[in-house]
Amino acid sequence: MRSAGSGRPPPTSPSGGVVPANGPGQGPGRLSGGLEPGDSRAGDEEAGPGLCRNGWAPAPSPAAGRRRGRFVKKDGHCNVRFVNLGGQGARYLSDLFTTCVDVRWRWMCLLFSCSFLASWLLFGLAFWLIASLHGDLAAPPPPAPCFSHVASFLAAFLFALETQTSIGYGVRSVTEECPAAVAAVVLQCIAGCVLDAFVVGAVMAKMAKPKKRNETLIFSENAVVALRDRRLCLMWRVGNLRRSHLVEAHVRAQLLQPRVTPEGEYIPLDHQDVDVGFDGGTDRIFLVSPITIVHEIDSSSPLYELGRAELARADFELVVILEGMVEATAMTTQCRSSYLPGELLWGHRFEPVLFQRGSQYEVDYRHFHRTYEVPGTPVCSAKELDERAERDSHSPKSSFPDSLTAFCYENELALSCCQEEEETKEGDESEAEEGAASPRDSHQPCL
Repeated sequence: MRSAGSGRPPPTSPSGGVVPANGPGQGPGRLSGGLEPGDSRAGDEEAGPGLCRNGWAPAPSPAAGRRRGRFVKKDGHCNVRFVNLGGQGARYLSDLFTTCVDVRWRWMCLLFSCSFLASWLLFGLAFWLIASLHGDLAAPPPPAPCFSHVASFLAAFLFALETQTSIGYGVRSVTEECPAAVAAVVLQCIAGCVLDAFVVGAVMAKMAKPKKRNETLIFSENAVVALRDRRLCLMWRVGNLRRSHLVEAHVRAQLLQPRVTPEGEYIPLDHQDVDVGFDGGTDRIFLVSPITIVHEIDSSSPLYELGRAELARADFELVVILEGMVEATAMTTQCRSSYLPGELLWGHRFEPVLFQRGSQYEVDYRHFHRTYEVPGTPVCSAKELDERAERDSHSPKSSFPDSLTAFCYENELALSCCQEEEETKEGDESEAEEGAASPRDSHQPCL
């Protein structure tokens, strides 16, 4: 059996099957080390990320080989392609309205134009057939035709266009001679109203889709692992770039990783929920300023047995989701992103972004993605920390380091902004006093 984070390949049974990596004392929700290059993968493969620009990031292990591709890209698009769908066209046509809303704008404009053009051609053909059967197209026109001034197919097409769009030039019109012609005009009016409602409704629904709202909802480039309240926590940051609020905003997270069940079944992407405070209600956020989402790495966390070294060899993807209602339209929007193990910075914290300027608060997005290293962060897993704390529970020395310097950088950054503001005010006051004490004859206007 391969231990978590080890580089040895898993043993195989005599029949060739892979022996499960999870032992009797290890639950199915625990993360094991990275799979070998020969193991099957889910999705495309790509090289793991390198060092982070502003701190230490675990580099991919040579034994782990190439990492699999993202299931959810950084911009939120799912890296999934559907193939071999039977009856795909019929299923899409059965839900025509949703299909029209989901298609690209070029196809929507083409559908918009073709639907009206087909309607005019269809009813123009019907009017032309009625006029032809009644003899209106004969050389000497009858004294009472079905349609006045309709002597060709082009004239019938123009009459259909004028009728459906309510243009009414006043030349072509229907008479009382043919009940079929009157019925055709009534039918075209009804069909035109239905077509207008469908096409205009689809266009408006497509324009009002809250998909573009995601462009102003951002996630931090990296997630961090550090101590908070004497517990190892996984943290990432979310922000709203608009002044309009996101109503009923809440966050979710799932960890995706390949897993082998005790029965030997290989699951390419096993979805595990990552607790971000659902029971306590902290998953619902008031997103006025950027907020740091916190996942406490406890015994129920899939990251419980991972230390810094094991994290570098792990093979998983953390998918983070932000949902809420757009304040202007009350439509639900969802913003997604993901983090690979190389994007989890161990022993880092986010820089502060919220500062008080006078009577207001100011959010500086220059610090949104920036992190700083926290000295004294344990490099072992949360499980080892708990075991050490249990062993040292009767010892006067705590197992957790009193990292008082961890807050020095945050305090220094926040206080420096306050000092700059105070120095600016003092400078303005001193300049005003110097101006009042300056000689009166300097730069005085002539009286």
